[in-house]
Amino acid sequence: MDNKTVILIPSRYGSTRLNAKALIKVGGKSIIQWVWEKAKSAKEADDVIIATDHEEIFNEAKSFGANVEMTSPDHKSGSDRIAEVAQRHPEFEYIVNLQGDEPMMTPESIDSVISNIKNTDADISTLIRELKTEEEINDPNLVKCVIDNNNFALYFSRSKIPYERNKTDCPFYGHMGIYGYKRKALFAMTGMQQSSLEKTESLEQLRALQAGMKIVVSIVNYAPIGIDTKEDLDKFAAAIK
Repeated sequence: MDNKTVILIPSRYGSTRLNAKALIKVGGKSIIQWVWEKAKSAKEADDVIIATDHEEIFNEAKSFGANVEMTSPDHKSGSDRIAEVAQRHPEFEYIVNLQGDEPMMTPESIDSVISNIKNTDADISTLIRELKTEEEINDPNLVKCVIDNNNFALYFSRSKIPYERNKTDCPFYGHMGIYGYKRKALFAMTGMQQSSLEKTESLEQLRALQAGMKIVVSIVNYAPIGIDTKEDLDKFAAAIK
């Protein structure tokens, strides 16, 4: 084992809210190219591979010089898609899942995810940010996270957590769409059945937590725009202008 690190970018064609979003051009570049360029700028990674189920995304990735591999169209999640690619590459011990609709994730925060997975006993690493508005804190589409004193995740929820029985200065944190895995942890997690908590909240990281896996987080101080809707797309276009 070479202990190498790869960033895998799962990108599927069909999306419930914004179809073929990976191919939409903003500022002359497709969303998938924006994400790939951020990943390529990360210093801690040895390689970046786009994992897709669709020929158009495959061809688009080739057009800007990316490594890209086809995967089964039947995967239920991005983790399953990246596990298929990771299986073909035994040289990678550390595997980052950077979602293909996150064009504003900074290379520095990607490096922080990699550094955490290499240098702690965590199985998985990810990012959170402090939430400042009631609107964000109460938004079920924005996943919340509570952590322990050593920056390990205690729980993730679509609900507002912690519940404020008393007004204190306890911060609220929102989760961001990136994971780093130790190789063994990725295959362990994707090999498990969906857990009851995961099914209830529709959050796959709860499968790992419920099985006793450790998730470490870094806290960052920016709010990237993930592209899920037309509104997100307009916000991203305005941000890069």
